[in-house]
Amino acid sequence: MKAESDIMSESLLQFFGNVTASISHEINNVLAIINENAGLLEDFILMEDKGIPINRERLKTLAGKITTQIKRADNVVRNMNKFAHSVDESIKRIDLCDLLKLMVTISNRSASMRGVSIELNTPENPVFITTNEFFLENYLWSCLDFTMDAVDENKSVVINTEDSENCVIIRFSRLKGLKDTSKTTVSQVTRLQDGLLGALKGRLTTDTESGEIILILLKDINRPITQ
Repeated sequence: MKAESDIMSESLLQFFGNVTASISHEINNVLAIINENAGLLEDFILMEDKGIPINRERLKTLAGKITTQIKRADNVVRNMNKFAHSVDESIKRIDLCDLLKLMVTISNRSASMRGVSIELNTPENPVFITTNEFFLENYLWSCLDFTMDAVDENKSVVINTEDSENCVIIRFSRLKGLKDTSKTTVSQVTRLQDGLLGALKGRLTTDTESGEIILILLKDINRPITQ
């Protein structure tokens, strides 16, 4: 049998690969749209060479579409850069709200493919925690992946963040599918508690009646857990 550390290492590598693949797909989509618009631009140039006047409004629209895709690509690369730098330090102080926004953005492609929307509600003020950022990203990715398959007929996951004195609480709601044991069994939920959650010194609970998964994290992973 593989040691727990080996299993965890595999999980982290798979997570990194999944996120990288998702980001590369986004970049490819942007490049494909820009390439299509570039082809239209070439068509306009050929038309002008043949003495056919160019419609300036269509040209402006085309330029606007290209600019929009460049901005989209810039945002994708910025998110990729944030994600890449999450491995710079094993333990550091981070803004949990910013991290949640990043993970929701990264997960949007997977959510869109499943026809699911993700609604994120965070406090107005930053919520700082000291933790392993990369481990937490991986765990949140797993939670989001699981919850997308447990949504109700509205196909929407709602995430709320609560700030308390020594910990933060993240609630994944509208998961009526938790009651449907044919789709989401207890064993599927408890698998999320292995390895990473222990390393994060966190706790996960489920409430099938209200359709919630509740993740509780210490504000400072360096502090000992008190009963």
